[in-house]
Amino acid sequence: MASYDRPRTGGSPRPPKTGDTWWYAAVAREATSSFTSRVRTRTRGGCLGSVLLLAVVYAGLVLTATGRRWGDAATTGRRADTTAAALLRDHPSLAGLTTLSLVLGCVLLLAAGLIRGRYVLTAAAAGGVVTALALTGLLQLYAPRPRLSGAGGALVPSGFPSAQTTLALGVAFGLALVVPHRLRAPAVGAATLWAVAVGAYTVGDGRHRPGDVIAAALLVLAVFCGVLALRARGGEVRPAPRGGLARTGLPVLVPLVLVAAGGLGAGFWLLGDALALPAAAPYDPAGLRLAHRCGQALAAGVTAATGLVLLALLRHVDVEGPPPPYHLGPFAEAAGAPEEAELVGPFTEGHDHEIS
Repeated sequence: MASYDRPRTGGSPRPPKTGDTWWYAAVAREATSSFTSRVRTRTRGGCLGSVLLLAVVYAGLVLTATGRRWGDAATTGRRADTTAAALLRDHPSLAGLTTLSLVLGCVLLLAAGLIRGRYVLTAAAAGGVVTALALTGLLQLYAPRPRLSGAGGALVPSGFPSAQTTLALGVAFGLALVVPHRLRAPAVGAATLWAVAVGAYTVGDGRHRPGDVIAAALLVLAVFCGVLALRARGGEVRPAPRGGLARTGLPVLVPLVLVAAGGLGAGFWLLGDALALPAAAPYDPAGLRLAHRCGQALAAGVTAATGLVLLALLRHVDVEGPPPPYHLGPFAEAAGAPEEAELVGPFTEGHDHEIS
């Protein structure tokens, strides 16, 4: 390095055996690292924020008497909601279709990754789904909660969080890893709408409370944000080409935004009246119906919002590999640059360069 070339303040330390080109190699490396660090920071923040919201939901809807009373009223109110009750009564095959759709969703996730030859990403997506299901099972078994007994005196099993919603939303978020970047928005958006329908069915059928579905959505978001943060930490992300969203993503993203905004807006609007239930029976059927519709709206809104958050965190991010390597320009190649294995930084081995 020439005597008048000064290293930048706070720059990378000079690595051994790189000759006088270390400064330029450091610049190229830091330009790449800045992108991966930004992706890592925002996905890690999404993971921590999801965990915090999950703790708030657990404390508010499971550990407090008001939250438990609202969840019980929302579950009981499905019978007072004649529209939902008639739909489930007239279509008993919805239970089998829900189970079949979950199986087909898992097959689709694996097939999409294996057919494209993205074995590492497929393993990461499957690992995220399995991790979310394992955490769901652990919370159902060991999370502290009041001991409730059924009519026969047996302990009522906990449904917090909902395993069906965890699996459905895990498949939806796993598609973000295995499908091409240009198809990510429509694939994840459509699968998230399917997960919203699965969660609405479990609440309408009485299998889960609305808080179980909300907790499952936050849990899956936390797990997949953690997976993406690990990939960014390993440098396995790169900038994605911009544009093309209006052509491919908007037909699915617009309904998803409407479900998220409408569900959250209607749910919070009705929440005040739904929480104003008496402390003991008898309950007004209208109040029970209101609590059920409020719970359905909130569960659908939160589930749809988590899908939008994941897509926003991955905006302009390609998760299919590390950044492209540095290539010499045509002038360096014409000057007789050595093979790529012999290159030391972006300049040739002769170091015939200087800064003026």
